Amino acid sequence: MEIVTEVLDKAAKEAEKFKPIHVEKHLELEFDLGTLLAVDANDLDLKKIRSDSSRNNYLRHLARDNTQLLLNKIWELPTELVEEAVVVKLPQPTFILPREKHVPKPKPLTKWQQFAKEKGIQKTKKSKLSWDETLQKWIPRYGFKRAAAEKEKDWLLPVPDRGDPNEDQFTKISQIKSEKVAKNEYQRLRNLAKAKNVKVPRVGLASSDKLDSKQLGKAISLAKVSTASVGKFQAGLPKEKRAREIGPLMPISKKRKMTAPNPINEKKSNLTLLDKVLNKRPKLDIEKAVNRALHIDQRVQSGEKKSQRKGGGGGGKKRGKRSGAKPKGHKGSRKPGQNTGRKRR
Repeated sequence: MEIVTEVLDKAAKEAEKFKPIHVEKHLELEFDLGTLLAVDANDLDLKKIRSDSSRNNYLRHLARDNTQLLLNKIWELPTELVEEAVVVKLPQPTFILPREKHVPKPKPLTKWQQFAKEKGIQKTKKSKLSWDETLQKWIPRYGFKRAAAEKEKDWLLPVPDRGDPNEDQFTKISQIKSEKVAKNEYQRLRNLAKAKNVKVPRVGLASSDKLDSKQLGKAISLAKVSTASVGKFQAGLPKEKRAREIGPLMPISKKRKMTAPNPINEKKSNLTLLDKVLNKRPKLDIEKAVNRALHIDQRVQSGEKKSQRKGGGGGGKKRGKRSGAKPKGHKGSRKPGQNTGRKRR
């Protein structure tokens, strides 16, 4: 009997660690099992919430009890076994959850997708490799290996019958390829502009038929900056206003927009400005100051040494500085027409 009581006591102690699955509430919770939502309309214990010591435990127990009630409601639904796992099929949701943003709209179709839809063209999945009869091997449809295979296959290009024999056909093919790439990129950007309802300008003008004053001003500004100097030396009309939609081509100084008057923000900005003015101190570079002082001392000492040397010397003749040109009236100078007595060799 003692062994049985010990076992029962241990089981009771382990059961105390786990809370019961049955939870009692004054008011029943509102459930929406489709969105796994439980709404608790019972009053909160304000004393426990306001006290710092018991707030966290109270909120933790409350969340645990409400989660237990939600799980009890879920397991009341019919269940089924799927791959050795018990699964519950949730009903349709009845509560509409609020959204921060609108539901995203489906992307509009591109021109090719719209054409394929009208003509009934279905997209077929192609293999990544294609057989080349010239090289007699499988070549990928795209990638660097495809480009290498094209170079290997087109190592020699024929000149057209009416073409220029001095024209480089390889350069011509690369130019055609770059033009196709640029055309595809332009079409991609045009599709993006169409999806975002952005009008694409054509030759400096807007795409609409009727042009207003703003669009005409923008077209004139675009025409003026289409010069070699980017419109720097282009003359303007009196009282002419430049278009602000040009961007970096014609920089315009924009006026600052003042924020709405707010006493709190104004006081804060004034205090920060006052702190900057009062706490502004000159920056002192100690190493630079020390080096400068040492340099001044060295110059003073070298000046004193020079003065001592000059004062202690005898009455010797001072040697003048030698220069390339002799002064006028010098004994060694030769007058014009005077013979120096030297023979020419």
